[in-house]
Amino acid sequence: MKNRADKSPDYLASSSNEEQRFNSSTILITGSTSGLGLEIAKEFAKNGYSIIFNGLESDGQNIANAIGEEFNINVYFSAANMLIPSEIYEMVNEGIGKFGKIDVLINNAGVQHVSPIENFDTEKWNEIIGVNLTAAFHLSKAVWQGMKENKMGRIINIASAHALVASEYKAAYVASKHGLVGLTKTLALEGAPYGITVNAICPGYVKTPLVEKQITQLSNSHHIPENEVIEKFILNKHPIKKFVNEESIGKLALFLASHAASMITGTAIPIDGGWVAQ
Repeated sequence: MKNRADKSPDYLASSSNEEQRFNSSTILITGSTSGLGLEIAKEFAKNGYSIIFNGLESDGQNIANAIGEEFNINVYFSAANMLIPSEIYEMVNEGIGKFGKIDVLINNAGVQHVSPIENFDTEKWNEIIGVNLTAAFHLSKAVWQGMKENKMGRIINIASAHALVASEYKAAYVASKHGLVGLTKTLALEGAPYGITVNAICPGYVKTPLVEKQITQLSNSHHIPENEVIEKFILNKHPIKKFVNEESIGKLALFLASHAASMITGTAIPIDGGWVAQ
């Protein structure tokens, strides 16, 4: 399938050789066969990126193929488990083998568990730290040398408003996302001499399968309807009483991947309806 190399992303001009390097770019997005990751993938697909999809859905290959056909782009799918480092490195190596390079990495895969600390399951803690934080370390390490050699790269970590503020009963999630912002800042400093930028996007509540599961759990534990859960426990955090739109996160990621954002690095950008402004 032919990549739309002649179509520049929305935010790119074609007036310089440096900007032209962003055309025909390849992006790896973890957790991209469902939820927010899939919406981000669609935004990059619209702009002609070749995409390495990743997810644990049984029909992940079909999902990737459908996006490839809809937007006339090259795609590759990997079912690499974010808790298994060898699978992560294999996915990166196979992606580079197919496309020659990885220009943009979006660490999006994430898991959540809600529990008071005294009842917090140790295996759940390990899983959340592993998927949300340790996997981002391995993925960044895996693509780093290639980005250094190309003197250009973009790493975008999908963190959370919980990377900047805390909520009760989310010890592992909050710890992992705070750690992800720390990793973002460190890699931004290390990447600065090589044209590699590293940033974190910190969304508030997005109505993804992960959040919908939380809503159901809270409804069951508090014995109240789900609409009341949304009002009392979810959107009460947002001064703007709406869920964050997935498309807006995708467009922000697209901007951060562009040449126009080449001086933005080491940031944690809230997109949260005013949550962390309080």
